[in-house]
Amino acid sequence: MAKKQFAVIGLGRFGSSVARFLSEMGYEVLAIDDDSDRVQEVANAVTHAVSADSTDEEAMRALGIRNFDVVVVAIGQDIQASILTTLILKDLGVPQIIVKAQTELHGKVLNKIGADKVVYPERDMGLRVAHHLISPNILEHIELSSDYSIVEMKLPSAMFGKSLKQLDIRAKYGCNVLAVKRGDEMNISFPANETLRQNDILVIVGRNDQLTRMEQAYAEP
Repeated sequence: MAKKQFAVIGLGRFGSSVARFLSEMGYEVLAIDDDSDRVQEVANAVTHAVSADSTDEEAMRALGIRNFDVVVVAIGQDIQASILTTLILKDLGVPQIIVKAQTELHGKVLNKIGADKVVYPERDMGLRVAHHLISPNILEHIELSSDYSIVEMKLPSAMFGKSLKQLDIRAKYGCNVLAVKRGDEMNISFPANETLRQNDILVIVGRNDQLTRMEQAYAEP
């Protein structure tokens, strides 16, 4: 089965980090912004990066935006452009549209016009900071839904020198290791019998309660 293709519109801090993360995970990513400097900043990190006006329906059609499985609208302060872009994507038949909202009211409008998922990164950042304070080994926490998340976890000392097979995280906690980051390398098919090293980072997906249980089991003072 072919991997999902993503497009990210709006390359501020949130949009560029989403685009980079998806690209690191091995997905094809088209990054779009009307600011050519921002496009240049991510050009080497994604599959394609183009400067375009997302409120121009013809420009979006020309980019073949309807062929992408998921489009993330991460437009910053311009709420009107965010709403208009979402409407255009809906009209063009994009299968899944995820939109960043500035306020609860903005989010309600986006839901009404057909956004499949609305995210509030500024609000959620507070939750992530709290999460990091409770679980210092967690470097990143990305909410996929109200029930599921992805975390990047710095390897706890209790895991040093062990393999994924020995740790058996799936059987113990119901979570799945998606990848192991070692330096700049993201390995999505890390050998189950290979020994983990001190500076490795695990990328793990699971239900929030399962992830919390695993984090607590490996919590360090």
